[in-house]
Amino acid sequence: MKDFGLYLIITNPVLPYHQIAEIAVRNNVKMLQLREKNLNDRDLLEVAYVLREKTAGTNTLFAVNDRADIAKLVKADILHLGQNDLSIADTRKIVGNDMMIGLSTHSLEQAKNALDLNPAYIGFGPIFKTPTKAVPDPVVGTAKIRSVVDMADKRNTPVVAIGGIFPDNLADVLQAGARNISMVRYFMESTDLDGRIKQITKIIHSAGYSEFL
Repeated sequence: MKDFGLYLIITNPVLPYHQIAEIAVRNNVKMLQLREKNLNDRDLLEVAYVLREKTAGTNTLFAVNDRADIAKLVKADILHLGQNDLSIADTRKIVGNDMMIGLSTHSLEQAKNALDLNPAYIGFGPIFKTPTKAVPDPVVGTAKIRSVVDMADKRNTPVVAIGGIFPDNLADVLQAGARNISMVRYFMESTDLDGRIKQITKIIHSAGYSEFL
């Protein structure tokens, strides 16, 4: 996985799922992740099939959050696991050895432990306060990003900065060393997703990340 890019996480979107996937693919978003906690299993599986169909054969990887069974059924590229989900060893028994697995981390210790498991990438945050989760994790701030990125670079593992990131604080996140960004609310709460992706890409390019996207 190239270590520059946007990670688009679908949570309570205002746009239809198929449209989000089409926009993500059109803009070469690195990863599209399905993280819908309030859908029943059948609806979640149906959405996952739609997103898999739209992203298959493109530059946009498709990830399923938490659910190893659904990730396997739709042949997702990635299964994303949180700190309280099944272990990588247990999920491998469901999804096999070929599917990439990403891990959420919320502290330096968690990041170090996650890197020892050789994931495809780790998420790190929340960088700033965010109401996206029902039970928010403690804010980590920008000061720890550099340490996590330095640790991860030694393992050639991308780090995705996530949590409360908006255009007005994005520069602080980039200056702290982040090269991969997830902005859940800023993207999911807008009907102009295409415009916002282009806006954020421009900001990141202006910060010197010419390889971004």
